[in-house]
Amino acid sequence: MVGRAKEFGVGRVCVRRGGLGLTLVASLAAVCSPVHAEDLAAALAKAYQTNPALNAERARQRATDENVPQALAGYRPQLIASLGAGLQAVRNLLPGNTIQTATLKPWTIGVTVTQTLFNGFKTANSVRMAELQVQSGREALRNVGQGVLLDAVTAYTNVLANQSLVEAQRSNVAFLRETLSVTQRRLNAGDVTPTDASQAEARLSRGLSDLNAAEVNLAISQATYAQVIGMTPSQLRVADPIDRLLPRSRDDAIALANKENPAVAAASFDVDVASTSIRVAEGSLLPTVTLQGSVSRSRDTDQTLGTNATDQASIMGSVNAPIYDGGTAASQTRQAKELAAQSRLVLDQVRNQARTAVVSAWVANEGAKVAVGASEAEVKAATVALQGVSREAQGGQRTTVDVLNSQSDLIQAKARLIGAQRDRVIASYTLLSAVGRLDVKNLNLNTPDYLPEVHYHQVRDAWHGLRTPSGQ
Repeated sequence: MVGRAKEFGVGRVCVRRGGLGLTLVASLAAVCSPVHAEDLAAALAKAYQTNPALNAERARQRATDENVPQALAGYRPQLIASLGAGLQAVRNLLPGNTIQTATLKPWTIGVTVTQTLFNGFKTANSVRMAELQVQSGREALRNVGQGVLLDAVTAYTNVLANQSLVEAQRSNVAFLRETLSVTQRRLNAGDVTPTDASQAEARLSRGLSDLNAAEVNLAISQATYAQVIGMTPSQLRVADPIDRLLPRSRDDAIALANKENPAVAAASFDVDVASTSIRVAEGSLLPTVTLQGSVSRSRDTDQTLGTNATDQASIMGSVNAPIYDGGTAASQTRQAKELAAQSRLVLDQVRNQARTAVVSAWVANEGAKVAVGASEAEVKAATVALQGVSREAQGGQRTTVDVLNSQSDLIQAKARLIGAQRDRVIASYTLLSAVGRLDVKNLNLNTPDYLPEVHYHQVRDAWHGLRTPSGQ
């Protein structure tokens, strides 16, 4: 086996070229094409601006803002104008069998103003409930924004990892092709048996299959990237974990989640909404006081033909006190109380879910650190082992299958390292999302932050107009 065994040295060079981890491939890609290179922060900013799910949630929140001016309308007077006109034939039978006929052209115009003075505090409580719904909706919007940013991180790192896996598999195929070529030449020289050539050919076929699978996964991850971020990926730069923004301990992370997790905050506002709805329902049991003023002018409306014109002006106050409504208001009050109890239970459930999410994310992040360190050590050891097996094969102390097995161990170690590096980045951002701090401000993204309160103040006191602040 000494004859042409030294030709395995070519494969050793290929191994060096193939030893590209996730970080190295991303770095080389950024250097080779600096103009088109895109980092994770830019991808997150793009997703924050254009993601359809996030923009749809923003539109939902703008619609929720309109609940406040609708509730405030209860404080304002209601103004109604009326106009009626027509043609009317009149035939009156008078005493003495005298018949009186006329064709009238009646018309009436009037204005009525109604002002509610008291309605059992329903308007005040409805305004309060609408404002709490806005607060809850803002937290729900923030939760969706965190989810979109986390999806963008996942999509970005998946593309980066799959690009690295494709490069590693291509290097593996190149090594296996060279190994098969060397083995066939040695077979022709009588240094090895046909079994060695068949083994090398089988490993090459497996390598080609693995390369195809890696390319398929890359294409899928690129499509997901375009869906989440809104553009096809170009050359991606290395993505680093976000450790600088993470809490120092698991207890700190749990405490932050209880205060800042948007799902917990939204559930807290939902409890306040449900509690306020009880007072709205109880308002139906209290009296209502209204004041109404009207002005009208009528012509040819008197069918007795005794009056040609009538002008009226009136102002009236009324008090309506419910005595019995069949039990509707009482049932609505009991229903509101049960819904309030449900919302408090949901809050407890959401807090438990947030705590579980934080603990899971913390453990996953710590485990990812260990996995990266172990995978790096494995790749280093597998590289040294392959070099040693290749040298021993040159001396006739190792067979072709030993070299192939060592190369297989190395490529698997690289795949685990790439996966561990990807999981490390995703785990850090997942933990940041679990505590409620995965947003534009904390990440310092180069994009304007969407401020839902801007639209709220634009429409809160609007009492007329059909166009939205955006001009729709």
